[in-house]
Amino acid sequence: MKQNINHISIIGLGLIGGSIAKAIKNSDENYLITAYDKDQVLENALTENVINKKLQSIDEAGEADLIFLCLPIETNLEVFKKLAPKISDKTIISDVSGIKLPFQREWEKLDSKGYYIGGHPMTGKEIGGYENSDPLLFENSVYIVTENLKKNSYFENFKQVLELLGVNILFIPAKQHDVIAASVSHLPQLLAVTLVNTASLKTDEYNFLDLAAGGFRDLTRIASSEYDIWDQVIKQNKDQIITAIDEFSYELHSLKKWIEKDKTKKISTYFENARKSRDEIPKNSKGFLNPLHEIFIFVKDEPGVISKISTKLFEENINIKDIELLKIREGNGGTFRLSFETKKIAESAKSVLSDIGFKFNEM
Repeated sequence: MKQNINHISIIGLGLIGGSIAKAIKNSDENYLITAYDKDQVLENALTENVINKKLQSIDEAGEADLIFLCLPIETNLEVFKKLAPKISDKTIISDVSGIKLPFQREWEKLDSKGYYIGGHPMTGKEIGGYENSDPLLFENSVYIVTENLKKNSYFENFKQVLELLGVNILFIPAKQHDVIAASVSHLPQLLAVTLVNTASLKTDEYNFLDLAAGGFRDLTRIASSEYDIWDQVIKQNKDQIITAIDEFSYELHSLKKWIEKDKTKKISTYFENARKSRDEIPKNSKGFLNPLHEIFIFVKDEPGVISKISTKLFEENINIKDIELLKIREGNGGTFRLSFETKKIAESAKSVLSDIGFKFNEM
């Protein structure tokens, strides 16, 4: 028996919630979509035909067959506690938060007739809000769920809704999800912040970061994230993050001892193991850390050349995520690295700039 899904309610029409609504509306399926958010956001969504009806309260979402909770983590958790006990046995409630175990633990305490499936769409943008939502935001990204949808035919229609987003569904139980997230997302974020702060030394003659090259910038790019984004993540996944920090500290201490004792062979093996492991990381996929896609463009050493590039891309509504000068020869030219959010955007940028005479390097 399949769970019938005709009515979908979305609590929070920000970047993720708005993108879910737009992706579903852009499909050939005819779902009734209702939503709860600030009135102006709902008015915009109604005007754009992204939703069919505004909800006057969160409780009204309980009438839906499927509810997506798309608010910040702690707000999602509070709404989840209040709404989940009220839903019927015909309703699935799912959140999109980047931490899963707190929701699973709350669900196990609750007395609910409905069904809960934790979710984590592993994609996003630097700028949030409904105005930045995009029906293609999830295209080819991984969408983690905490329920094994393949083993339960009751959730077939829920799976079909997710597939409308263009995602690749991956089953990971809640606790394992948070352990993995701590190691490959939360720890790297904290390390990037720590590394930048450690290297931000100044003397009367030198600012250390003035000498930081492209490799340092690549390694620490995520240190530019706003703390507001991470505050709730750190609080809600505290134990797993502390464990990840302890494991990293142990590894770093071991490396320190090998360096002190000139254990060259051990260090060499350590480097080689890291190289092999890194080569196994999937390319061209959106993981916990979203990769940037790059093109390398040769520019002549002449006034206005950077303005020419940026103006043309602006006219084509193509956003540059990062730009860096890699090599230059005065009087001749140099190579710039331009980074974009997706491979598709990078290819569009390359096409646009080729049309106005720019050449590209392979790096």
